[in-house]
Amino acid sequence: MSADLVFRHIRWALLAMLLMVAAGAGAVYYADQFHARTLATQASARAAQVEAQNKLARARDEEQELRATTARFNELAQRGVIGDEARLDWVDLIRRIREARKLYELQYEIAPQQPLDAGTAGSPYRFMQSPMRLTMQLLHEEDLTGFLDDLAAQAPAYLRTRRCAVDRLPQPAEPPAGAAPQLRAECELDWITIHKAAPASGAES
Repeated sequence: MSADLVFRHIRWALLAMLLMVAAGAGAVYYADQFHARTLATQASARAAQVEAQNKLARARDEEQELRATTARFNELAQRGVIGDEARLDWVDLIRRIREARKLYELQYEIAPQQPLDAGTAGSPYRFMQSPMRLTMQLLHEEDLTGFLDDLAAQAPAYLRTRRCAVDRLPQPAEPPAGAAPQLRAECELDWITIHKAAPASGAES
């Protein structure tokens, strides 16, 4: 076989090999590209799934918060915290607690109602307070704490204790025959209620 014929056979074999290598490289390249696109699609799907799960969790949290807020609002409305103040009920409640606890002298004065916070402008509700000054004679300090606990638990308003001072009463020259008050308490309280704000002047009805 001549050298020229051998060279031609080798040339065609080399050309076939090069074509096969090129085809293999192309197949590997497109396989890598397909794999990369698949991974990107999977990552995007996972990210979308995580985002959907987060939105669902936030929606559930907001629903629970709304339910809790609604329940609390209804509880306050049923108790009488929301709406017009009921001073006659307050007076009757103080009398009943005093009688039930068999307290000594108890005097109080409730001032006119006033806004609690001027910074609630724009809110559909306004917080109002009626300050009360309370003076009591006590056998012991538990008379005061018990009275305040009962008042806060039963009042048709939110009761806030701002200040209480307890002093010992002067002892009489001769001891009394029975139990007598030993302490005097002075407290400042706020009866807080929530009112629906009146519509602004000029607003459409």
